[in-house]
Amino acid sequence: MAKKKHETPMLDDLEQGPWPSFVTGLKRLADDEEKPYAGMVTDLLGQLERSYETRKGFWKGGTVGVYGYGGGVIPRFSEVAEEYPESSEFHTLRVQPPAGMHYDTATLRKLCDIWEKHGSGLIALHGQSGDIMFQGCTTEKVQEAFDELNEFGFDMGGAGPALRTSMSCVGHARCEQSCYDEVRAHRSIINALLDEMHRPALPYKFKFKFSGCANDCVNAIQRSDFAVIGTWADDMQVDQGEIKAYIEKAGRKYFIDNVIARCPTNALSLNDDDSLDVDNRSCVRCMHCINVCTKALKAGLKRGVTILIGGKRTLKIGDLMGSVVVPFMPLESDEDFERLQEMAEETIDFFAENALEHERIGECIDRIGLVPFLEGIGLEVDPNMVIHPRTNSYVRTDDWDDEAEKWRDRQTTGEAAE
Repeated sequence: MAKKKHETPMLDDLEQGPWPSFVTGLKRLADDEEKPYAGMVTDLLGQLERSYETRKGFWKGGTVGVYGYGGGVIPRFSEVAEEYPESSEFHTLRVQPPAGMHYDTATLRKLCDIWEKHGSGLIALHGQSGDIMFQGCTTEKVQEAFDELNEFGFDMGGAGPALRTSMSCVGHARCEQSCYDEVRAHRSIINALLDEMHRPALPYKFKFKFSGCANDCVNAIQRSDFAVIGTWADDMQVDQGEIKAYIEKAGRKYFIDNVIARCPTNALSLNDDDSLDVDNRSCVRCMHCINVCTKALKAGLKRGVTILIGGKRTLKIGDLMGSVVVPFMPLESDEDFERLQEMAEETIDFFAENALEHERIGECIDRIGLVPFLEGIGLEVDPNMVIHPRTNSYVRTDDWDDEAEKWRDRQTTGEAAE
């Protein structure tokens, strides 16, 4: 016998707008009475309607997990289970996506089949967490669901005070702007630090994200503790013939207004013969001109990454963008990837030993200072490191000459090694 539906006038109203509503999807699941999850989603709609009416949430946490893992499951128990018994437990499994978020249709169908069998049928893909969110499962079914997902080749993601699920953009598999192998960087670091994800023991969450260029499609600079951003160290590649073809098609005024004038450092200038001059020393690799003129402009040939530490959303001290701690490093050879992995491990160790409870690495650096952090992970201070744009034209120059001489010596040593 079909479960009686709850009256949901406020949720019904959400379906009246011009955009698709999540309510429609939930109702579709609730109406599929042949499926085992229909009753759960029916009661979920009833509880959600009550939350809209009262402006209160009725979920509480608890402890739910799978064997051998300390995280990855977000427990949700209903505080109004007497009225909505079939949604009294609505736990979420966080599952790691493939690096680069590549799937084939057979994989997606299999994931859906597993969740229809063990859960609510409700899946959300890749928010800022990067996880595949399998939403709505009873305590009894959590282990069974994980076992089948794990047998299929997927592993639990991070939750709680732990290393969180990482994200990487589609990268060089599909994007011509990619400056390094994002998928390899992603997998090498996460595989090396998997214990930190599955057995939470950090002061708070820690996120890695990997973007192939400064377009930063996975929002690494703003939303990750350790951002690896593709860049280049030589001159941008310019095809003057394609520049002239673009101007002939779009018009000189359009090119000046939408390419030249939008360069944040005025590094571009257009000559009388419609050729383009680039002041590469002033270029900050923002990608705008390359995005507009994809045939004419390309990243340079000496490619690698910039590493930024400390990005996050509001917690103790407000939003932070990542601070540049490695302006440029190549990422091609096995040794390069090992160096990146070692830096990631040093950063995690420093965070575990020095951060306060419920403090992100960016807040820790803000509290203790950037220099102690750099010393703690074995990085020397570099004038190209940027924590934020300068707001004061006056600077202290204590020991300036000594530090400048040290930096010049490092540059000379590096050039000799090359």
